[in-house]
Amino acid sequence: MTAYDKIFAAVFPPPSENSLPTPKATPLVGTGGFEASAEAQTTIDWDPQDSATEQIQWERAWHTATTFLSLPNAELPPVHGPSNRDRLRGRWWKPCTPDILSAISYLISPDSRGRRSRRNQKQFDLMHWYFEEVGLRHYVHFVRPSILKTLKEDDFAHAIPNVVTYLERAYIVYLHNLQDHVYPLCQNQAEEQRRLFMSKLTGLFTYSLPQRSVNDMLREFLRERAENMLQANSKLYATAEDERCVDEHTRNVLWRLQDIGLGDARIRKIFAEVMSELLSKYIERAFTGQWQSHSYVSAKLRYWVENRFTRTIAEVLAVLNTSPSKNPTYKNKSTIIDTEDEISLADLGKWQEIAINRLGALRTEELFDVVVQWDNDSKGAIEDLKRYVTTTAARTHLTDVFSDALGRRLLQPGAATTEILRFYISVIHAFAVLDPKGVLLDRVAKPIRRYLRDRDDTVAIVVASLLADAKDLSPGTDVLREIATEMEKSTNPGAQDDDDGDLDFDDMEWMPDPVDAGPEYKKSKRLDVIGSLISLFESNEAFVKQFQQVLGERLLKQQKDFEKEIRVLELLKARFGEASLQACEVMLRDILDSRRVDAVIRNEENLAMNATGEPLAAVHARILSHLFWPSLHSESFSLPPEISALQARYERGFETLKQSRKLTWLNALGQVTVHLELEDRTLTEVVQTWQASVIYAFQDDDDNGGSSKSNPVAKTVTQLTTELSMSTALVCNGLTFWVGKLVLRPSSTQPDTYHVLETLPSSAHHQSTSSQRTASSSAQQLLTAAAAADAATSAPAPALRSDEDVMREKMDVFWQFVVGMLTNQGAMPLARIVMMLKVVVPGGFPFGNEELKAFLEARVREGRLEVAGGCYRIKA
Repeated sequence: MTAYDKIFAAVFPPPSENSLPTPKATPLVGTGGFEASAEAQTTIDWDPQDSATEQIQWERAWHTATTFLSLPNAELPPVHGPSNRDRLRGRWWKPCTPDILSAISYLISPDSRGRRSRRNQKQFDLMHWYFEEVGLRHYVHFVRPSILKTLKEDDFAHAIPNVVTYLERAYIVYLHNLQDHVYPLCQNQAEEQRRLFMSKLTGLFTYSLPQRSVNDMLREFLRERAENMLQANSKLYATAEDERCVDEHTRNVLWRLQDIGLGDARIRKIFAEVMSELLSKYIERAFTGQWQSHSYVSAKLRYWVENRFTRTIAEVLAVLNTSPSKNPTYKNKSTIIDTEDEISLADLGKWQEIAINRLGALRTEELFDVVVQWDNDSKGAIEDLKRYVTTTAARTHLTDVFSDALGRRLLQPGAATTEILRFYISVIHAFAVLDPKGVLLDRVAKPIRRYLRDRDDTVAIVVASLLADAKDLSPGTDVLREIATEMEKSTNPGAQDDDDGDLDFDDMEWMPDPVDAGPEYKKSKRLDVIGSLISLFESNEAFVKQFQQVLGERLLKQQKDFEKEIRVLELLKARFGEASLQACEVMLRDILDSRRVDAVIRNEENLAMNATGEPLAAVHARILSHLFWPSLHSESFSLPPEISALQARYERGFETLKQSRKLTWLNALGQVTVHLELEDRTLTEVVQTWQASVIYAFQDDDDNGGSSKSNPVAKTVTQLTTELSMSTALVCNGLTFWVGKLVLRPSSTQPDTYHVLETLPSSAHHQSTSSQRTASSSAQQLLTAAAAADAATSAPAPALRSDEDVMREKMDVFWQFVVGMLTNQGAMPLARIVMMLKVVVPGGFPFGNEELKAFLEARVREGRLEVAGGCYRIKA
C-alpha cells in the first residue's frame, strides 16, 4: 500500500474497520489492524510510515481497552448472591472478545512496539489510567458520597457494616476486570501489578474518608463487640458455658475489613486502645469503693485478666490472623478458632501488671476518702496500694495526688481544727500500713503539720484531748476521742522516736534509708500518734503553757486518782525536758500532798463534829503553791457562817502544821455538795461555791419552820449582791443555775426578783376549766424557762483565768498610764504610746503594738478615745 492509500484509508476507513470505535479526541492518521503477536511486532522496522501505522494501531487499541474497562456512571449494585452476580454481568462486567484481549495485550505487554516506545510515559500506562478512572471519577462521584452519608446519619457502632458493604462492592467491581482479563496478560508481572493496584486502592479507601470518623466507627464497633465478649456487666467469674468465641457477625466484619485492606495495623491499634479503655472501665466499675479487709481485689483482677480479658484478645487476634484472604483454609466461616497458643505467658504477665497498676491508680485517687473512712474498715484499699507503690515513680505519683487532694478538700479555712486533727491521725494509721518505713508519711504529713501549727486552737485541742477520758467524752465537743484513745493505748509513754537508731550496732534488723527518702527524713522504729501530735510544735513554750492551764483545771475539779495526768506529764517531760515542766510537776505534787495535809488538819482540829458531837459539814482544802500555778479566779464573797467558822479552824490547824506559811482562801474555786429539802421533793447537787451561797441566802430562819407555798421566800438581785458581797455577774449566774434546776423561779410581776419553788407545777392531768388551762400554760412556760437556764449554766465555770482575762485586767491598770500621757502631752501615735509605757510602767510593758492597738480600738468604740491622723487623744 502506497503512502497515498494509507492516508486515504485513514480518512475513509474500509468497511471492515467501521465497527471499531475511535476516541473523539484522537485524530486518525492512518489505518491498520492489531499486531497478531509480540513476535511480529519486534520485526517491524521503524520508518516514518511505520510510525504513523503504529500510532494508529496504539490509538485504536487504547480506545478499545478503555471503552471496555470504563465503568458506568451509577452507584454500585449489590455483589453477593447469584441474582446480583447476573446484574453485574449485564452492565458492570462486560463480555470480553478476542479483539479486546488483543488490544489490552498490545497496551500492557512490555515487548510490544507501542509499549516500548512509551515505556516511561505515565499518560500511556493503562493501569494508571484505570486507577484514575476508578479513583478520580467513579469512586469519588458514586461511592464516597454514600459512605460519607452513612457516617453522618448512622450510629458509629452500626455504620460499619454499611461502610464495609460499600467498600466491598467497590473492591469486587474494580478488581474484577483486572483479575479476569488484564492480569493474565501481564505474564511475569501479574503479581506485581496486582500488588501495586491493591496498594493504591487501599490507600484510596483509607485516605479519602475522614480519618477521625473512620477510627471512631471502628472503635465503637470493636468496643461494643468486646464488651459483649467480656460480659463485664454480668459475672466476675465465667463458667465454661459463658466463655464464647467471637460471634459470627464480628468475625465476618473483621474478615471483610481485612479483604478490602482496612484491617491489620489500623484495627490492631484501635483494638488495643479499646481493650485498654475496657480494662480501666472494668476496674473502675467493679472495684471502686471495695475497701474491705482482707482484700481479694488483686486476686480477682488477675483471674479476670487471665480468663476473660486475655481470651477476648486472643480470639480477636486469631480472627485477624486467619482471614480467608490470608489463609484459604478458613473459608468456612463457622470454624471455631483455637486460641490456646495465641498469647504467651509473658504477655499475660504484662497485662496483669498493667491491670494492677490501673487498680493502684484508682486507689490513689480514692486514697483521701479511704483515709476519711479509716475507722469503717477501709484497710483493704491500703493493701491494694502496697502492691502498686513498688517503684519510685508510683510513690511520687501517690504523694503528689494525695497532697493535691489535701489542699483542695481539707486544708481550708472552713475546715474545723478537730476534723483536721482527726484526719491527721487517720493518715498516720493508714500510711503506717502502706509504708512502714515512714517515707510516704513524712512527705504527705508536712503540709498538714504546717497548717496545724498556724491554727490558734490546735494546742488547746491537743492538750485537752491528751488529758481527757475517752469513755466520758460526748459528741460535739472540741476534745478528740481518737487522741484520748491513743493516749490510753500508750503503755510506754517514755518511748519516743529514736533519732540515733543508726548508732545501734546491736540492731540485727538494721536497714538503710529508702532511696526516695528526703533530706529531712528521720527513721522511726515505730509510728506513734501521740509523739507525732506533740512534735507538731517546734517551740515548747505555747504547748507547755496550755498544758499547764488544762492540767490546773483538771487537778482542781477531779477528786479521783491522777494516773493519766502523771502518765501524760512523764510523756511530755521525755519530749520537752524536765525544766520546762517543773511548774506542772509542782502543781501535781501540791494536789497529792494536799490529801495528806488535809487528813492531818481535820484530825488535829476535829473538823468532823462539833463540841456536842453533832456532825459538821465536811470541809476539805487543796493547798496550792501560788507561784507555780497559772492565774486563778480570786473573786471574794461571803460564805454561810457555818462554813466560815470551819474555814477559820482549818486555817488555824494549817498554821500550826506549817508555821512559816499562811492560807489564803480562794472561795470561787471550791465545790459544794448541796442537799435541798422542799415541800414535794429533795434535791442533791454538786455546785460552785457562789451558787451554794446564793441558794443558802433563800433559807428561811423564821420560827414557822421555813417557807410555804403560800408565802415563798423572795430575793432580788440587789439584795443578794449586798448580803453576799458578791459581784452581780456571779449572783446572776447562781440564780440562773437554780432556775434551771426548778428550785427558783423569776417573778412575773417584779423584775429581778426570784421566789423559791416549793412544789413543782403539774400539767399531766386533764384540764377542764379555763383556770386550769391557764395554770397549765404557766407551768409550761416555767419548764421552758428552766430548760433554757439549765442549758445556759450547764458548762462548768473555769477555775483558772484565761489569758484574755489576765490581759484585760492588766490593761485596765495600764489604761491609767495612757490617760495620764494623753492628758498631759496631747495626741500621740501608737508607737510612741508603746515606747512611753515601756519606760514609765514598773517592770516594763509586757504587750506589743497589736495588743495595745486592739485595746485602744475598744476604747474608741466606747467613746472614750478618738483617732485623728493615726494619733489617739482623749475625747472631749
